[in-house]
Amino acid sequence: MNHQSTIIVTGAAGFIGSCMVEYLNEKGFENLILVDDFGVEQKRINWESKKFTQIVERYNLFEWLHKNKPQIDFVIHLGARTDTTEFNYAIHEELNVEYSQDIWNYCTAYNVPLIYASSAATYGAGEFGYDDDHEVIEKLQPLNPYGISKNEFDKWALQQQNQPPFWAGLKFFNIYGPNEYHKGRMASVIWHSFNQIKKDGLVKLFKSHRPDFKDGEQLRDFVYVKDLVKVIDWIMLAMVDGQWSIEKNGIYNLGTGKARSFYDLAASTFRGLDLQPNIVFIDMPEDIRDKYQYFTEANMKKLHEAGYTNEFYSLEEGVDDYVRNYLQAGKIW
Repeated sequence: MNHQSTIIVTGAAGFIGSCMVEYLNEKGFENLILVDDFGVEQKRINWESKKFTQIVERYNLFEWLHKNKPQIDFVIHLGARTDTTEFNYAIHEELNVEYSQDIWNYCTAYNVPLIYASSAATYGAGEFGYDDDHEVIEKLQPLNPYGISKNEFDKWALQQQNQPPFWAGLKFFNIYGPNEYHKGRMASVIWHSFNQIKKDGLVKLFKSHRPDFKDGEQLRDFVYVKDLVKVIDWIMLAMVDGQWSIEKNGIYNLGTGKARSFYDLAASTFRGLDLQPNIVFIDMPEDIRDKYQYFTEANMKKLHEAGYTNEFYSLEEGVDDYVRNYLQAGKIW
């Protein structure tokens, strides 16, 4: 793969997508086709300074491809409706299932390798663990419509006889990092913590509503977005340069493999500001209480066996970089 390769990145105005574009730019890739809903004005700062050849509105992508017939070398499909508090499944079905099927079918028809975003939300309460075993995917019981839609597409992908030449679905765990300011309620706890500290000098975390978890000790696998885009880049290059076999096609966890507490996350945010932690606990909103994951931890064996050996940021390292160099500095990546 060379720097003249043409890559489609969907969700390119969003949090992860815009970080992906920046990472590709820094590696010399500028023949990028950015796809998203570019009418969302508060996302403009995420993409307007990036280097790309074309922006295409999400709803217009397939018409644009049919009309212009570009030679596409790779598709990184990160666009999705990610709001876990949106309970209208039809919205998730349209954007996360049907649109993804259209992307898949395009890549299959034109022989284009594909990486797409799945989610750890597919694991539900974790009754079947957090193993990216294809045999388990059919049994999973996600807790909200977003997770259901992501799992429905994973199931569909695994059933397809006609496939892109190479493909990988990546189950993102709890991603944090720059360029997420527009996500509001759905932004990471670090983003919310930073803003609470600036405003009130303290951080509010949800109380535990389960006896087996202390307040603030709910555990998640938190992944710095800089690690996530590095993994995607590694897989992409392996696929294009012939280091990826068809046997490796499939669904992979993308976490650190080490669950950490929300308390540790908030405390690290304070340390990134050179402050002592000041954390209080509040009741969890009732609308998410019965759909809340108390523990997630990616089994990362499959990705490591596929050949990925880079170290991940520790929680402390990732939060410190994010807080000092982006939140405190008022910068995007």
